[in-house]
Amino acid sequence: MHSETTLGRARPAPRIRLARLGDMFALARQRRALAKLDASRLRDIGLTRDEALAEACRPIWDVPAYWRR
Repeated sequence: MHSETTLGRARPAPRIRLARLGDMFALARQRRALAKLDASRLRDIGLTRDEALAEACRPIWDVPAYWRR
């Protein structure tokens, strides 16, 4: 008899798909770049310095919710 874990059961999907890994690193680079923007450029995109720094400090695994669907 075969084990229930290998026969007839699909493997669970990984929490973060491998294809998203590159996206996560790109997001981290964008967040670092956001932290380096001056006040004038932040104002152009409608952010305060505090908002930009808060976004830049988010961990790499803190991704947009639609990525986790």
